[in-house]
Amino acid sequence: MDATGLRVTGQSGWLEEKHGDRKGRKTWRKRHVGLDPQSGEIVASLLTTEHVGDPSALPDLLRETGCNVARFIADGAYDGQPVHDVIKAHCGPDVEIIIPPPANAISGSYAVRDAHIETIREKGCMGWQGATGYNQRSRIEAQIGRYKRVIGDTLRARKMETQTNEATIAIKALNRMTRLGRAQFQRVS
Repeated sequence: MDATGLRVTGQSGWLEEKHGDRKGRKTWRKRHVGLDPQSGEIVASLLTTEHVGDPSALPDLLRETGCNVARFIADGAYDGQPVHDVIKAHCGPDVEIIIPPPANAISGSYAVRDAHIETIREKGCMGWQGATGYNQRSRIEAQIGRYKRVIGDTLRARKMETQTNEATIAIKALNRMTRLGRAQFQRVS
């Protein structure tokens, strides 16, 4: 899971033309996405206002995934016991949760975080990333980059409902492109 910001275009040019050199209000939307690392497709997406945090959007995103989540990887914005409880309630007790604890985290909070803190103490941050598979999170970062390169980082619709439709169509188009084929990499000595 991850999120990115999308700019909203629309009336700012009209406001500047009508009222002179005024600064238009800048607004943006937050695009929350969940990726299946095997297929490379975005399996859950949600468009919200900029005021909705990542943990607040999580229950709706998990509902979209359909409960077949064996491993949940996210950045530190998702760290916290309430988030872990939501994930376990939706995906079951066997789901593997990989979220980095903050640098100042102390043991004794909850079991999953304590295990991560201990691994970081033993192996360091890079060792923890390799041991837990946290490096796979780069795949969603790459897919968000593709979204912004191919679709763009701007929403053109003015109303939230039509912006949601615009973003949903964009995700479906990106997933269709992903199904057409992904690059295969081979290490060469």
